[in-house]
Amino acid sequence: MKIHRTLFSAFALFMGISINAQTEHEMVVKANKPGAEIQSTMYGLFFEDINYGADGGLYAELVKNRSFEFPQNLMGWKTFGHVEVRTDNPAFDKNPHYVRLSDAGHKEKHTGLENEGFFGVGIHKDAQYHFSVWARLPQGSEKQEFRIELVNSNNDPVVKQVVAVTSSEWKKYQIVLTSPITDDKAILRIFLTSKGDIDMDHISLFPVDTWKGRENGLRKDLVKALADLKPGVFRFPGGCIVEGTDLNTRYNWKNTVGPVENRPLNENRWHYTFPNRFNPDYYQTYGLGFYEFFLLSEEIGSEPLPIVNCGMACQFQNKDLKAHVPVDKLDSYIQDALDLIEFANGDVTTKWGEVRSEMGHPAPFNLKLIGVGNEQWGKEYMERLEPFIKAIRKAYPKIRIVGTSGPDSEGDKFDYAWPEMKRLKADLVDEHFYRPQKWFLSQAARYDNYDRKGPKVFAGEYACHPKNGKNNFDAALCEAAFMTGLERNADVVHMATYAPLFAHVKGWQWRPDLIWFDNLSSVCSVNYYVQQLYSQNKGTNVLSLTMDKKPVTGQDELYASAVWDKNEKAYIVKIANTADKEQGVRVVFEGVKKGQLSDGTITTLHSSDLDAENTLAKPNTVIPEKAEVVMTDNVLSVKLSAKTFAVYKLLKK
Repeated sequence: MKIHRTLFSAFALFMGISINAQTEHEMVVKANKPGAEIQSTMYGLFFEDINYGADGGLYAELVKNRSFEFPQNLMGWKTFGHVEVRTDNPAFDKNPHYVRLSDAGHKEKHTGLENEGFFGVGIHKDAQYHFSVWARLPQGSEKQEFRIELVNSNNDPVVKQVVAVTSSEWKKYQIVLTSPITDDKAILRIFLTSKGDIDMDHISLFPVDTWKGRENGLRKDLVKALADLKPGVFRFPGGCIVEGTDLNTRYNWKNTVGPVENRPLNENRWHYTFPNRFNPDYYQTYGLGFYEFFLLSEEIGSEPLPIVNCGMACQFQNKDLKAHVPVDKLDSYIQDALDLIEFANGDVTTKWGEVRSEMGHPAPFNLKLIGVGNEQWGKEYMERLEPFIKAIRKAYPKIRIVGTSGPDSEGDKFDYAWPEMKRLKADLVDEHFYRPQKWFLSQAARYDNYDRKGPKVFAGEYACHPKNGKNNFDAALCEAAFMTGLERNADVVHMATYAPLFAHVKGWQWRPDLIWFDNLSSVCSVNYYVQQLYSQNKGTNVLSLTMDKKPVTGQDELYASAVWDKNEKAYIVKIANTADKEQGVRVVFEGVKKGQLSDGTITTLHSSDLDAENTLAKPNTVIPEKAEVVMTDNVLSVKLSAKTFAVYKLLKK
């Protein structure tokens, strides 16, 4: 009897496996009934100066504290000989500090200074670097000279050039240096080589090969990664830095425009936030300012979405209402928002339109969106948001206004915010969620029952956070599954942006992040490729896709959505298999005549190692792979490997 039971169990097990292997899930796409329009802004970018995302990152300046305005005026610099920090008769009123180099007093001594850069000065072999400095001769002599050197990490000068200062007035002096080596920890060194004094300010070093070759430019590899995402919207200048630790250190857009040499320094809000990742030299030079953000949005084809301060500092860091601007004192903050719209869209005859024009862009930037506040919550936020909305509606009725639901994806703050957003008639509501894998997998149907008549959703900051903080494949797959719900509900969700965007491997404070970099190179995370697959395949209209007449939101650990692209005449189906087993899927396209669908392509993102991630050393650990698929009578039958995200694209003949 015992033997018979064993044989029966073995047979049953065999049959179970065999049946399971033959199981094929059927998904039905109503191909002849295009649904909700998918906004061009659906997938985009969120930028914040965290993790050295601006200075030391996207902003290509290689000199730290170039204008000597850090609270410790020589932070980032080493000096030798006779170097003095001064403020009398400065070159720039908003950046009044400069240095005077004087003779060291002995023929065998030297005067000069050297800059450490951001975790070193990164230089590439055969690349050119544009050095500039504002200088003068305080004693009015005919000519004095100094020498510029790029010095490698072994303290050997690798290139030198002498510059002559010829005027007692402040003037800009420029040269180009060509590096004979690659080194991620070089330094910039300056020697005084004559006897007379020289005053120096705004000492700058940029790669010549910046994005679009701009002099005050952006790092080319990082911008290319952004452009390759084909983002529909670009939110800037951030999140929490908009608020500031206090209002004195909030991000003030008016300080970020005009001549770059005269944009005042600002303390970065992330300077203090994480003592375990403390960076006491983290400041904002504002070299990457609102003009540059608008210009970048234009060049990568995305709608700009600037965020302005609503009169509140960070509520997490300021429990006392005295830290915020009283409601009846908001006029200057509201005017800042109105002036920003004028800066972006105003005619050149307007005050701020003229500023934009003088910076090199007479044509308007065609701003359509503005956000007021970041992660504010409660009655105090709504009281401040309301006068902003009224003023913007009156002056610029076509501008769409983004409010916020606070820092949480659910709970008391969130539940209070949404009815208030409806009452105030905000156009979009910014939702944030940094959550673990289970949350993302459970939220694929999050927007299925949202009010279709209320404000639209901007998923403005989100990322799957595994316990180890990595940008691993597991997190990326969970995000891919969750995003099928964003796509299926494109009539409600108009924008979505992963956050944060950038992180320097030596200076990060928050992780995971979309793109990692060091001084010489960068790498796109697996999460980046999920965003790219959605953005490059967003389509123009939602299509109904069901399994057993229900949206596919986790049944048998499958998640799916479908869209129609009227421009390419293509059907695009996205499926995430989060199970530990291969699954057969049969996708039936209803409403399409036989033979109308051509064979297509499948692009997959897969790894058998859930903890796999792309690194600078191994950037291609998990990347999309493309292959062909075959259609049979408008039916797509596929075997989807375990732990796989797949995008199918089929052209209509």
